Amino acid sequence: MEKKNVPELFGSMVFDDRVMRSRLSAKVYRALRKTIDENAKLDVEVAEAVAMEMRDWAVEKGATHFTHWFQPLTGVTAEKHDGFITPSPDGGVIMEFSGKELIKGEPDASSFPSGGLRATFEARGYTAWDPTSYAFIKDHTLCIPTAFCSYSGDALDKKTPLLRSMQALNLQAKRILKLFGKEVKYVRTSVGPEQEYFLIDKEMFEKRPDLVYTGRTLFGAMPPKGQELDDHYFGVIKPRVTAFMEDLNDELWKLGILAKTEHNEVAPAQHELAPIFSTTNVATDNNQLTMEIMQKVARKHGMVCLLHEKPFAGVNGSGKHNNWSLATDTGVNLLSPGETPYENAQFLLFLCAVVQAVDDYQDLLRLSVATAGNDHRLGANEAPPAIISVFLGDELSAILDAIKTDSPYQGKEKEVLKLGVHVLPRFSKDTTDRNRTSPFAFTGNKFEFRSLGSSNSIACCNIMLNAAVAESLKQYADRLEGAKDFEAELHDLIKEVITKHERILFNGNGYTDEWVKEATEKRGLLNLKTTADAMPHLLDKKNMDMLMAHKVFTESELHSRCEIMLENYCKTVNIEGHTMVDMVRKNYLPAMEGYLYSLAKTTSLMRSVSENVKCNYEVSTMERLSELTDAILDRVEKLEKALEDLKDFEDIIKTSEAIRDDVLPKMEDLRKYVDEAEMLTSEKCWPFPSYGKLLFSVY
Repeated sequence: MEKKNVPELFGSMVFDDRVMRSRLSAKVYRALRKTIDENAKLDVEVAEAVAMEMRDWAVEKGATHFTHWFQPLTGVTAEKHDGFITPSPDGGVIMEFSGKELIKGEPDASSFPSGGLRATFEARGYTAWDPTSYAFIKDHTLCIPTAFCSYSGDALDKKTPLLRSMQALNLQAKRILKLFGKEVKYVRTSVGPEQEYFLIDKEMFEKRPDLVYTGRTLFGAMPPKGQELDDHYFGVIKPRVTAFMEDLNDELWKLGILAKTEHNEVAPAQHELAPIFSTTNVATDNNQLTMEIMQKVARKHGMVCLLHEKPFAGVNGSGKHNNWSLATDTGVNLLSPGETPYENAQFLLFLCAVVQAVDDYQDLLRLSVATAGNDHRLGANEAPPAIISVFLGDELSAILDAIKTDSPYQGKEKEVLKLGVHVLPRFSKDTTDRNRTSPFAFTGNKFEFRSLGSSNSIACCNIMLNAAVAESLKQYADRLEGAKDFEAELHDLIKEVITKHERILFNGNGYTDEWVKEATEKRGLLNLKTTADAMPHLLDKKNMDMLMAHKVFTESELHSRCEIMLENYCKTVNIEGHTMVDMVRKNYLPAMEGYLYSLAKTTSLMRSVSENVKCNYEVSTMERLSELTDAILDRVEKLEKALEDLKDFEDIIKTSEAIRDDVLPKMEDLRKYVDEAEMLTSEKCWPFPSYGKLLFSVY
């Protein structure tokens, strides 16, 4: 096999800085970099020059079309392809692409979710080039990352508020750094989102209507083996999956996506891909591409990539750990403690800003990861609980406690980890351990927000996190800029923040019932278990005031997003409920009836041969299956009624509450009886592939 030249392959389909530097004039390149690095206004002449070179480069790479690639509020990406061709006078065609076409597009906005921002008959929408995210070629099409807004200027996408939140944080962080005597061009957040996913056999997938329609199994009894032995976690990657991962890496590397780490996850058929950090805006675009390409490459290998948060009950679901950090244009990580974090006042102030942000806006962080799929995962002893808290580790907690009490910090030298075997190297322990049960954990020089669901865009949680931290920093800058004694005021500020917000700090086991009780009853933390509980908090006055003050959202945009997210929640569960009804009536009940007939016929035949034949298995199975058939019929009728009743609600919040309180419990109740019936029915008679076949067929 020909050896890959990874450096040559990497970014080969991206109009990145290397390409721009080699193809653009020095003047145009400098102007474009100024726009990218400093948010300077883009000149039309510069856009024309960039468009011409971008077109020539894309055509050389085999592209025939271009598209404005954007991220509407559907949660997936969107694209409308236009050819480069323009008719020439001689009857042929020429390949053209103008600066105007690069900067602005006009897709139909009427069919995308708008939450009342647009009426159906108001179709006009605009896409605007985002020069901070490189254009790329996918399937012979030049893809230009863009923002998406309505004719009236309202943001209809996830990119626009994300860019606004990054701008807000940049502004406030620079104010803080100036107080420490540091002038920087910009401060940007960086993210490395770890992506979990399942791979199952395509043939098995296509035989499961629930997977096809909803992305998760709505029924299914556990197989004899699940994840009990922990043998899949970090285990040897099987050849079929290895081939998929190699192909996936090639496709991602071509697009400049920094795919770095890959391994088996805890559950059978579950895996993870982790990239190297990149600027949050770029990381968001790249993660959307990663999910799309995962699914495409999996099908090429006869598999299906499942990105749902909980595709299988009884085994771990999938999340997307959002590793978030702050850095300047000079490469300084503002969340790096250094060798002596106690003496690093700048680090401690930024650390406090994050702690305060998480405490003040825990509801915003929770709702930013709230979806129907993620509700099945959070707090299920496999992911962080729905209660938001911050893990700092023993050393940082001790430092903050010393500051709070004005007592000396009894620091210690870095502890050497002794492994007890002479041939093994000794190395220093990190200042923090890892806490898998913490939703928001400090892990050395970054925070890991672990509550995000695997299928979600990372934009939403980073919008809220950026904005909340910007608000903390604004409060600090307002106070410190007028201080007569900066050092004394800084000390008092850090002490006050630690004292006021220590309730959000928790280094223990977030899975325990004791923590839930302590968090809610003693500390007053929120426990927003479902999307229906969390999403309405978006419209709380304190949240709206903060997001509007930093110009991250307008009032109308906030109302629209609350409605869109709740509507998505309701529609998702409604589809799942109707799929359950369809499968039960068309498949499960007929299958059970068929097996009952087979048992009855066998019993009758055996007893006709000999009256001494007891037929204990046949009779006991028939009796229980008959009871289950009646119970399933009763539950499916109740579920149908609950789904029908949803039509009576006009208010989306009331509808979501009915989904939470009535529909979902009835779905769980129905599933319980069907799963029991699966264990009693012959595999030959059961209409769909079992969990065992789904989870282990790839191996």
